[in-house]
Parts: sequence; structure tokens; C-alpha cells
Amino acid sequence: MPAYDDQNIFAKILRGEIPCFKVYENARTFAFLDIMPRVPGHTLVIPKAPARGILDISPADFAEVARTAKTIAIAAMKAFNADGIIVQQFSEAASGQVVFHLHMHVMPMKSDVKLLPPQSRKEDVKVLEDHAGRLITALAGA
Repeated sequence: MPAYDDQNIFAKILRGEIPCFKVYENARTFAFLDIMPRVPGHTLVIPKAPARGILDISPADFAEVARTAKTIAIAAMKAFNADGIIVQQFSEAASGQVVFHLHMHVMPMKSDVKLLPPQSRKEDVKVLEDHAGRLITALAGA
């Protein structure tokens, strides 16, 4: 397996070199909106630890990513009046992974809304701001 590349886009987001729509952060994880969402509210949860995927992340860091993904999923259900949730994690290119920093996709689903193809369109900034605000409010329990 190739080594972790600290120049990947998610590592740069963690270092503050690239802006994002952050919705949640704790000591070990960071969650932000996907700028090319497959559905409204599509959020990415990443570890702060450098890990390409599930094959090289420590069990403790992966457990924290999973806990944060659940936290985001619960908030997304409320924020987007969702009927269900998709949580996905891809490791290595053969699985479909594109950014080689472990991440979980959390996607709130409505029964009548289909997923867009991956990386098919960049969302409008105002829409992303609204979606981030909804998630942050739901996470605060308001």
C-alpha cells in the first residue's frame, strides 16, 4: 500500500490551507460538507490522524470517525427531514476512493430524491452555507 500523502486535499483542509464548510470538530475528527454533494447535506467525516483508509488507521481513530459519523447522521436526519441515511467509506482506488485520506460520506436520503453521480457538479456557495447552518443548528440541539 502506498504511503500517506500529506499534500492531499483533506490534509490541506485540516491545516486550514483550503477553506471548507465545517459543521463539526472534536479532538480527533473533523466534519465538513462535500462541495460536490450527491444529495443535500452530504457531509464528509475525516480523522485528524494521517490515514489513507481503513487499512492503515488505528482502531481508536477509526472508532472516533464512526462515532462522529453517527453524530452527523442523527443531525442530518433532523436538519434535512430525511427518511434515511447512507454512510459510505471507500479504501484504495479499486474501491472507488478518490481522495487518499480516510473519510466517511454521510448522506441524508429522502425517499423521492435519487443520488447524483459522484463528483458530478459543484454546489452553489449560498446553498452550502445554508446546509452547513442547518447541520450546525441540528448538532447544537436547537
